[in-house]
Amino acid sequence: RPHRTELYEDPPSGCWPIVYSPDYNITFMGLEKLHPFDAGKWGKVINFLKEEKLIADDLIVQAREATDEDLLVVHTRRYLNKLKWSFVVATITEIPPVAFLPNFVVQRKVLKPLRTQTGGTIMAGKLAVDRGWAINVGGGFHHCSSDKGGGFCAYADITLAIKFLFERVPGVSRATIIDLDAHQGNGHERDFMDDPRVYIMDAYNRYIYPGDGFAKRAIKRKVELEWGTEDTEYLQKVHTHVEGALNEFRPDIVVYNAGTDILDGDPLGGLAISPQ
Repeated sequence: RPHRTELYEDPPSGCWPIVYSPDYNITFMGLEKLHPFDAGKWGKVINFLKEEKLIADDLIVQAREATDEDLLVVHTRRYLNKLKWSFVVATITEIPPVAFLPNFVVQRKVLKPLRTQTGGTIMAGKLAVDRGWAINVGGGFHHCSSDKGGGFCAYADITLAIKFLFERVPGVSRATIIDLDAHQGNGHERDFMDDPRVYIMDAYNRYIYPGDGFAKRAIKRKVELEWGTEDTEYLQKVHTHVEGALNEFRPDIVVYNAGTDILDGDPLGGLAISPQ
C-alpha cells in the first residue's frame, strides 16, 4: 500500500490548478547569483501575473514540501543521505561556495526550496487528472534521476509525479513526457529507460550539457537542434514531433517540461527563440 502523503489532499475548490509557494525562491547572501540559472524566477513569474491582474494569491494552490517518505518513492536512501554533505549539493547546484556552508543552512536555504517545488510537481500531477490541466510554476528538475543529481536538479520531480500517479490513481498507467528545455532531460530518461509505460519526446541543443549518450537510449522521439535554431524551424519541428508522439502512443497523462532557456540570449541554451 502506498504511504500516507499530504501532497494528494484536495486543495480548496475555488483555486485554479496553478501550484506555487513563495518558498520556491532561493535567496542567500547573493550566492544564488554565482550561477546563470535564475533561482528567483518563479516569484517573478507570479508577480508578473499578479501585476497583469491575471491571478491572485487566493486562486493559487499552495505547494507543500515533499517529505523524505515522498522522495523515497523514487530516490534511494543512499542518495538522500548524500545530500547531507554540503559539497555534494555544491556540485549539483554548480555553486562552489555552498561546499563551505554548514549543512543545516544548505538544507534550509537551498534544498527546502527544491523539495517544495518537487512537492508542487507531484501535486500538479494529481490536479491535472482531477481538473484536466495543471501547472507547477517551479520544478522540471530533469537532470536528476533516482540516485544522481546535477545541473541544478537535486530531486527527480518529473519521475516522482509520474510514479505517484501510477501508484495512486486508477486509470493512469501510461505517461508521455514532452521535454522542451534546451538541455537533454537525462534524469527522467535514466529513470524510465526500460519502462514501456512512459514515452519520452525530448527537443534540445545537441551540443550542450549533459550530452548523456546512455540516457538518449530512452528517448522515443529525439529532436536534436543546432546552435542558434530560430522560431520557424523550431515551431515546425515541435509541431510535427508532438503530433507524431501523441499519435504513436496514447497516454493517460502528458507531462510538459517548459524550459525558458530556449530564448535568444540565454547564457546556457544556445538557441534563438523569440519571446513571441
